[in-house]
Amino acid sequence: MENELLKVFDSEGTLKGTASRAEVHKRGLWHETFHCWFLSKEDGRIFIHFQLRSPDKKDFANMLDITAAGHLSSDESVKDGVREIKEELGISLTLNDLIYTGPVQDEIIIDDFIDKELCHVFIYKIPENTTPDYVFIDDEVSDIFKIELPVFEKLWTEEIYSININGKMINRDNFVPHENSYINFVMNSIKQYAL
Repeated sequence: MENELLKVFDSEGTLKGTASRAEVHKRGLWHETFHCWFLSKEDGRIFIHFQLRSPDKKDFANMLDITAAGHLSSDESVKDGVREIKEELGISLTLNDLIYTGPVQDEIIIDDFIDKELCHVFIYKIPENTTPDYVFIDDEVSDIFKIELPVFEKLWTEEIYSININGKMINRDNFVPHENSYINFVMNSIKQYAL
C-alpha cells in the first residue's frame, strides 16, 4: 500500500506527476481522495454516519472519520473512488446514487506525517425507513456511529465538549483532526444538498 502510486498536484490542482503513497505523506504532496458521507433522516432529524477506524489502521486507529473514504491511485479517476464504499462498508452503490458537492482541500500535519488532500466530496442520502446493512469486509472499519447533525456541529465547534453515543462518551479528540475549513465545507454541503 505504501508503494501505491498516486497522482500529485500543486496547490492549484494542476497535475505534476506521480509519487508513492509513502513519499506523498512524507513530503506533503497534494493528492486526490474520495470522500463519501452517509446521511440518514429519522423522525425529521438528520444524522451523519461516522466510521470507527479499525485498531489495526496505521494512521488514526480507533478514531471516528468520514463514512467511507480513500486515496485515488494514479490510474483511477474520481468515479472509481466509489469502490471505497464497497471495500469499507460492504455496500454496493454507483456514482448515480451519490451527490457530488465538489472538491475541497484538507491538510492534516502531525510530526512527519503530512497529508495534503484534494478531496472529492460526495453525500449519500440513505433512503428513509431503511438501515444500511454495513458489513466490514477488509478490517479497515470496526463500527459505525450516528450523530445528529446539529449535535456534531456543536461538538466540533466546542459549544459542547462531549456527547454520549451508545453508552460511550465522545469528544472532538475522538475524531480524525480534519481542518475546520474542510468540516465547514461538508456541513454547508449537507445543508445545501441534503436537507
